[in-house]
Amino acid sequence: MAVEIVMPRLSDSMEEGTVAKWLVDEGAQVAKGQPLVEIDTDKATMEYESESDGTLLQILVAEGETAAIGTPIARIGSPAERADAPEVSTPAPTPAAPQRPAAAPTPRGPRMNASPIAKRLAQELGVDLAQLRGTGPNGMITKEDVERAADGGAPAPAGDAPEPLSRVQRAIARHMIEAATVPTFAVEVEIDMTASSELRESLDPKPSFNDLVVKACALALRDHPRVNAAYSEQGFRYAAEINVGIAVAAEDALLVPVIRDADRKSLQDIRTEARELAEKARAGTLTPAELDGGTFTISNLGMHGVRRFEALLNTPQAAILAVGAVEPRPTVAESRELVVRPVMSATLVCDHRILYGAEAAVFLARVRELLEDPEPLEAPVQRP
Repeated sequence: MAVEIVMPRLSDSMEEGTVAKWLVDEGAQVAKGQPLVEIDTDKATMEYESESDGTLLQILVAEGETAAIGTPIARIGSPAERADAPEVSTPAPTPAAPQRPAAAPTPRGPRMNASPIAKRLAQELGVDLAQLRGTGPNGMITKEDVERAADGGAPAPAGDAPEPLSRVQRAIARHMIEAATVPTFAVEVEIDMTASSELRESLDPKPSFNDLVVKACALALRDHPRVNAAYSEQGFRYAAEINVGIAVAAEDALLVPVIRDADRKSLQDIRTEARELAEKARAGTLTPAELDGGTFTISNLGMHGVRRFEALLNTPQAAILAVGAVEPRPTVAESRELVVRPVMSATLVCDHRILYGAEAAVFLARVRELLEDPEPLEAPVQRP
């Protein structure tokens, strides 16, 4: 008996999804666990795997079409079953999308190393991705590569029609508007990173300054659970875990993958996981689990030479830490002599409905203390 594949819920906030690309043709055989379709969610473009073996009898939601969670998007069954057979194992409303007749499978070429936006744009503009050399991370083909190819290799001319927003961009825009309505305040400290710099140089492989900041914040959140909480109209929600999100600039999007239980991970574990998450964010291959569940966020623009900035809250989280560059600055030593040391500015932006100035200042002071005397950051991990 045929089985209906429904639009899955791929993130906590997802209400609908858009079929970006079918990875299997109608009439083709599929195996359980095989990538079936790419779906645009409110957070990223994600692959959804088939949950059963069989033949893809019918595609109900075409590429580019949007459907609510739970809406049937395809049917899988035995080859003997007709594509328009009415009997299915999961009763659900039929979508308004037009029925498509079964078609003979067509061979697919190798998967292209291209971002989801680049793939869609190439299809719209008739650009052959196989002829392009990507300029993105690990040679990934980007939207700009496709635009240059479509324009004969020249930069896209000014004054073109506005580029339509992707689902991720629309979700980010809504989230930013929501964050802008929250009453916030900011507190800032300058941190002497001399000891942290020495710790980095002593370790192999070497962690980044941001890895040290993640671990320092995770340990500080243990002592200040209100900073790890979230606001709701029903009251404050204290998180049982310390899950630190790291803001990553992906193509045409800002994603925040999450390092779960960061307080219970070693500095080297954080280093490895942070790099893997950042690479997956830029390649568009993050999973729902890697984007959900954050309780605190760190945004770092230090690699761009930014000294200080204030970040927008990642609501409903209580706070976000904006980290600037580690750079040599004149500093007054304990001996009152003027010396040059590596200094980093850190700005904590807080939801004033849940955090107050004194609480924020004490938390940020603890983060500074851990980075200026970082021995606890490399101490053996205490796992409850």
